[in-house]
Amino acid sequence: MQCQSFPEQFRACVIGASGAIGAAFVSALQHNPRCAEVVALHRHSDPAIDLTDEASIQNVAEQIKAKGPFHLIIHAAGILHQQEFMPEKKLGDLNMAQMQATFMVNTFGPAIVLRHFSKLLDKQRGVFALLSAKVGSIEDNRLGGWYSYRASKAALNMMIKTAAIEIKRTQPNAIVFALHPGTVNSALSQPFRGAEIGRPAEQAAQEMLEVIDRLQADDHASFLSYKGERLPW
Repeated sequence: MQCQSFPEQFRACVIGASGAIGAAFVSALQHNPRCAEVVALHRHSDPAIDLTDEASIQNVAEQIKAKGPFHLIIHAAGILHQQEFMPEKKLGDLNMAQMQATFMVNTFGPAIVLRHFSKLLDKQRGVFALLSAKVGSIEDNRLGGWYSYRASKAALNMMIKTAAIEIKRTQPNAIVFALHPGTVNSALSQPFRGAEIGRPAEQAAQEMLEVIDRLQADDHASFLSYKGERLPW
């Protein structure tokens, strides 16, 4: 994967780099001869980023600004379940604590990341990919369930779409979009037969980088799958 659409010695930043997909993105970019530097951010990186802490997000953006501008920023962090909860199967499972925890990581954190990190995009070729999920598509929802996760991703999609429209006004060469990674063998998918039905994270990262490399101007403010398909919002 050469990332031919980016200039030689392009710079990248991956947020959520400690997760399976985020780490795979970092590895793929580090092994790319065209990539000069990859800034990998997570809760224990230096600097460390906490998606539940607005000040943390702003401070990290300011700290890494000198390493930019960045030609590629990937937000790969997300939450589906924790030790304390699993995705809700029915209305009777809904509770405020789970919804708040899910929205904090899947929606509010990425929105603040968009606010502060979009300013770090390169003016000539700047791509901001935020990992969303097809189950966040309102039109595509045919099974129900997974209330908090679905709703948090649907809200994230609206944040991305709205921010993309605004960013285009001052950064006309930017491409900001939502990216569906598909089922990946990771801690997130493990309780749901992820090891059986999911692809290796390394394969998923390569597939998504290929989609990123093929992006055109009209892909701005869109919702794409790891195959490059346009998904319904």
